[in-house]
Amino acid sequence: MNPLYPPFGPSRRNFLRTAAGGFGSLALNAILQQTASGKSSIAPGGSPLSVKNTHFPARAKRIIFLFMSGGPSQMDLFDYKPRLANGSGNKLPYQLPKTEATVGLENTRLLGPVSGFQHAGESGLYMSDLLPHTARHADDLCVLRAVHADSPNHPVAIRQLHTGNLFDVVPSMGSWFSYGLGTENQQLPSYITILPSEGERNFSSAFLPAIHQGTAIQHVGSSPDKAPIRNLTDASLPKEVQRRRIDLIQTMNRRQLDRLQTDQQMEGVIESFELAFRMQIETPRLVDLSTESKTTLDLYGIGDKTTDTFGRQCLLARRFAEAGVRFIQVSLGGWDHHGKIADGLKKECATSDKPVAGLLTDLKSRGLLEDTLVLWGGEFGRTPHTQQNNGAGEAPGREHNQHGFTMWMAGGGVKGGMTHGTTDDFGYHAVDGQVHINDLHATMLHLMGLDHERLTFEHHGRPFRLTDVAGNVVNDIIA
Repeated sequence: MNPLYPPFGPSRRNFLRTAAGGFGSLALNAILQQTASGKSSIAPGGSPLSVKNTHFPARAKRIIFLFMSGGPSQMDLFDYKPRLANGSGNKLPYQLPKTEATVGLENTRLLGPVSGFQHAGESGLYMSDLLPHTARHADDLCVLRAVHADSPNHPVAIRQLHTGNLFDVVPSMGSWFSYGLGTENQQLPSYITILPSEGERNFSSAFLPAIHQGTAIQHVGSSPDKAPIRNLTDASLPKEVQRRRIDLIQTMNRRQLDRLQTDQQMEGVIESFELAFRMQIETPRLVDLSTESKTTLDLYGIGDKTTDTFGRQCLLARRFAEAGVRFIQVSLGGWDHHGKIADGLKKECATSDKPVAGLLTDLKSRGLLEDTLVLWGGEFGRTPHTQQNNGAGEAPGREHNQHGFTMWMAGGGVKGGMTHGTTDDFGYHAVDGQVHINDLHATMLHLMGLDHERLTFEHHGRPFRLTDVAGNVVNDIIA
């Protein structure tokens, strides 16, 4: 195991015994020592969520991942192809992969862009006119046009995007960032996912200590009967009684840990109980949007039926980022357009465009964008050819395409107003400047000051890492 991240041992257990005997927050905060260089060091045996030193100077301190579940269509949003537009309706000039399913593609034809395109910003970034608000941030966007993955299947591709692995049960990328960097706010988790749609396995810590698992925010509205985080509070008991109850449980847990000598799951439970108690103080304040100005609410589209829910998600992401959470994910489904893509894409863009732009504007105005890495994208893209989802007569859609699709980054040390990589003349395959999912993860870790080959964890007799045995940093996009 990497000596920078030692395993749980006696020194850490001694800390847990101390922290579990009281509120723990003073002990946790006391171990954070800011150095003149801006880095932090931790005392031996510190909390697993304490801020850790990076391998080298970081360009970003936190990540906001805007997960567009289903597969946004790259050639309709960010990757305009003249030959595709001019050949719409024609027979395919290329062969379909023989190793992939072709259901609904028997009579397929080329399908040109279903939206218009416009140049935006001083950089002249060419992008869909369905994204007028995001277009105002064109000069902040680093558009990756040649991303590729290994599966056209939703669950498997989503797993690879979130964990770097197609099939094994391994930690999510948010858990790796939590494990490697800790959190800047000991009252909050290091990893939060807002309205997750990807399944618990994709924000799990797997074999990493349980404290690094993503904390799910289930509700973003103001309804008093729907808590943002389930089981965080117990209104039937006063805080003092809850504290005594936790102390009793923690005492039993510590005795069990003494008998076992080492048990990562038990130590994770002890830490989680303490964190949950501390969160009762911090979380209600952060999820209460009533303190935000009307100007800010309008910026995110909150109050408008079309954008309200996703706007709340994005505003919460900004609040959590500002509060010191290391990795925040915001999920929006509905991008799987096998049929009626013209209508479906228009709907999803209307839902997401203003909130995403509002987030970028808000981060920038607060001086947060320069050290916050924002990532936008789905598990794969779409094909240049049509798919009739429900038979003849229905408006066409597009099939899954993992061979070449678009994601974008902003802030956090990446170059703005640029595109990286190209697909072929129809937007089907990445042909230059390819960025595999492993490369994406390696680059994200690099921007956060971590070497993807050194951030490891010993499991089943070998060191595991987010990028497994692959991954290269995409240096061309780093400012």
